[in-house]
Amino acid sequence: MSSISVENYLKNIYELEASEKKVTTNIIADKLKIAPASVTDMVKKLSSKGFLRHVPYKGVEVTEKGKRSALKIIRKHRLWEMFLVEVLHFSWDKIDDEAEAFEHIMSERMEQKIDEVLGHPVVDPHGDPIPSKKGIIRHIEYDPLTKVEEGTVVQVVRVNDAHPELLEYISKIGLFLKTKMTVLQRIKFDNSFIVKIGSKKQFLSQRMAESIFVQRV
Repeated sequence: MSSISVENYLKNIYELEASEKKVTTNIIADKLKIAPASVTDMVKKLSSKGFLRHVPYKGVEVTEKGKRSALKIIRKHRLWEMFLVEVLHFSWDKIDDEAEAFEHIMSERMEQKIDEVLGHPVVDPHGDPIPSKKGIIRHIEYDPLTKVEEGTVVQVVRVNDAHPELLEYISKIGLFLKTKMTVLQRIKFDNSFIVKIGSKKQFLSQRMAESIFVQRV
């Protein structure tokens, strides 16, 4: 059982807990793109070591021990994403795989140095909070664009990074973190949106709008 494998499991299960009502082995397998049987075997091993627990009717949960380990690797991943964007000028849809590779070989000294160079950021390039060195993570409630009424001016504060294609598309239409836009029209037929970014009108489907989180300006 390699440390990289353990870190990947704990990180992904912790993140799944935030988006799924019940984290099953099948959901974990889909996320990690591996066979359910392999997931079942690993969950048993991690449970025996106190990182996970399997709760009847609730699925797999990360224990406090597992949470501490998960937040350490999530911090490294998100710091690397910031470094790739802010220092090496990667586009935000091209950083996940790179950060995934570097997070597992990042020493504490390197982690501290990158954090200092970046000015101790509190969010990553997609707006997700970066856990502190002590393993504390801020939980901020954002509204998805789908909850915003027509005529409202908003600022983008987070974008779901699960789909690089979404990040690539909204980049092309000029939508990034801190971008301000006006909701011009909410199309009732399919709950899609027409927004104004700068001087241009842009179309966003319901699925896109669900993945874009904003604050009212």
